[in-house]
Amino acid sequence: MRRITIALMSFLALVTGAQASGGFGCDAKDKNVEFLFESGMTRGMGSPVFNFRGTVEIKSKDVAADLRKVEFDGAHLAQYWSEDDQLNLVIYREREGDKPHGYVQIIIRTKGDEEGLNGGYELTVFDGVDNATPEGKTYTAGGEVECIVE
Repeated sequence: MRRITIALMSFLALVTGAQASGGFGCDAKDKNVEFLFESGMTRGMGSPVFNFRGTVEIKSKDVAADLRKVEFDGAHLAQYWSEDDQLNLVIYREREGDKPHGYVQIIIRTKGDEEGLNGGYELTVFDGVDNATPEGKTYTAGGEVECIVE
């Protein structure tokens, strides 16, 4: 959590000028995955986000190499909800290039307590593999996540 706090504080120093803005950061590091997502977020007006970015590194060799390490930006934040000590995110990115359809999706659900925002993540990776395997391959994992909202 220390790494996310330092990263988020540095990020916020760059993007915020007034008290009307803050941000959030979420990270996880376990046997399945390592990820960090950060974003600025305005206060009021529905709390729109800006400068969303993140990376995920999936540790399983069962996942295709091009889907194991993926970068995300604002176009990949499909849904988010921040209210009443909760932060929930749906992050989705499709494979690029000429390979069969594939994607990485991470769903984060947290609730606040005396130690911050804690919860879980659900990771789904789909790889279309090839035309001979139309059902493709799906890899799933889950674990704990920590988030902060400033």
